[in-house]
Amino acid sequence: MSLTSKSVAELSPQEKRALLAQLLRRKAGKSGSFPLSFAQQRLWFLEQMDPGGTSYNVPLAARLSGVLDLAALEKSLNAVVQRQAILRTTFPLGVEGQPVQVVAPNLALTLAVVDLQDIPEGERKTEARRRAVAEARLPFDLTRGPLIRALLLRLNPRDHVLLLNLHHIVSDGWSLGVLLREVMAHYEAFLAGRPPALPELTIQYADYAVWQRRHLQGKVLEEQLGYWKERLAHAPAALDLPADHPRPPVQTFRGAHLPYELSPDLSRALRDLSQQESCTPFMVLLAAFQALLGRYTGQEDICVGSPIAGRTRAETEGLVGFFVNTLVLRADLSGNPSFRQFLQRVRETALGAFAHQDLPFERLVEELQPERDLSRSPLFQVLFVYQNAPLPALEFGGLTLTPWEIDNGTSKFDLSLFVVDRGDRLTGTLEYSTDLYEQDTMARLLGHWPTLLEGILAHPEQALADLPLLTETERWQVLLDFNATQTNYPQVHLLPELIEDQVRRRPEAVALVFEDQQLTYQELNRRANQLAHFLQKQGVGPD
Repeated sequence: MSLTSKSVAELSPQEKRALLAQLLRRKAGKSGSFPLSFAQQRLWFLEQMDPGGTSYNVPLAARLSGVLDLAALEKSLNAVVQRQAILRTTFPLGVEGQPVQVVAPNLALTLAVVDLQDIPEGERKTEARRRAVAEARLPFDLTRGPLIRALLLRLNPRDHVLLLNLHHIVSDGWSLGVLLREVMAHYEAFLAGRPPALPELTIQYADYAVWQRRHLQGKVLEEQLGYWKERLAHAPAALDLPADHPRPPVQTFRGAHLPYELSPDLSRALRDLSQQESCTPFMVLLAAFQALLGRYTGQEDICVGSPIAGRTRAETEGLVGFFVNTLVLRADLSGNPSFRQFLQRVRETALGAFAHQDLPFERLVEELQPERDLSRSPLFQVLFVYQNAPLPALEFGGLTLTPWEIDNGTSKFDLSLFVVDRGDRLTGTLEYSTDLYEQDTMARLLGHWPTLLEGILAHPEQALADLPLLTETERWQVLLDFNATQTNYPQVHLLPELIEDQVRRRPEAVALVFEDQQLTYQELNRRANQLAHFLQKQGVGPD
């Protein structure tokens, strides 16, 4: 019996892998028009709702130190564009009125060069950052392309900043690493006059898109959908995270970010805890973040999104393209469990999600059909991202490449916590919607993050509600400042005179509260006068 004559449920794990390889090798064909992957399709529709938006730009900036061969760099960029067909792809409407991806046979990418050497040296880095941010915020045209741009900023003959800006529909975080490695390989090869040492690409992204649509049918789709529909049944539509401002009726995706860094000792202890609990650092940090959200919202049922590479086949690892998938990780905080107990719940949730990661988030939204709300993203509004392979400083062709962080001023979700494992320590950023939150509020949340982690490490058996959140500064503020209620008042005046003064100044302010009753200063004064008149009639005097 052949593999294709069996149902997927009847296949052994080895047969399933063989079938996937067989399907993936069925190339999409020679024509230049292909269907979109599920992720691309949803992103295309989002783009139609916000034409000219830049929230799905994927910028990459790097500092290049050393003697740069400009011609070799531009040739290297174009060689990668020719090698990776997705970088020559546009997304017009097809004959049936649906978007398609069209791969052009060639694309000449121009490396724009801006010389900043005429600017005073002390101002060059600031100007370079300003120009990099401006480029990162320029929109793309999905129909016309190109969907990759390259800008080089020259600070001096041995110091440059390279900015590559791509649209998310043709790339993801993993793709940036692929792109840089291939540019470096081609650059060294051009300098040495030899072919680049890169493996042949057996497929292109369009082949993957065709395979995905063939694969996600029948029993495979039924099994994947069944798991997620059961897992997310009756899930809350929104996370009620207190905001500083009213939610706008339509998401604008305006945002900002704040960096943070955890100490090496704290980072090491978190890894140790994950090993002790048979978990990964991702699971420990996700559980801590969901516990933090639970403390902020008071909710016991919380959904957080988390991206996963989506490259389950070896053939896709060397491709540039939009492979990343987003998993909806639902947390059950009911019963006020200890962190150790809660961590095991999160572990089971994560393992189940990983085992069913083939269902695209876009297909899940289509199936669940959550109530349409343009003010927030469906199924989750908070993202957790764990990156354990950051881009290090690299040396190639006489150059040293160092990552250069830029803020493109957007936030795809209400809140996104990024954690980057740099080996000796954990660092990251908190990205947030500036329509909803003030910077001070987000800085306060970032202060609570390490405090909670330290509390978890000290007492993992402690109930979630009892774990510490307040920083030392906040604890002193609560103990001393908020309790410093002593007020000076003029001792030359009697208490009735002070009350009369309040009646004149704030008659409607609350003066007394007892159980469910309260009196304003005006009402208190009226009743006090009534009592005084009654006492006078009874012959009661001042003594």
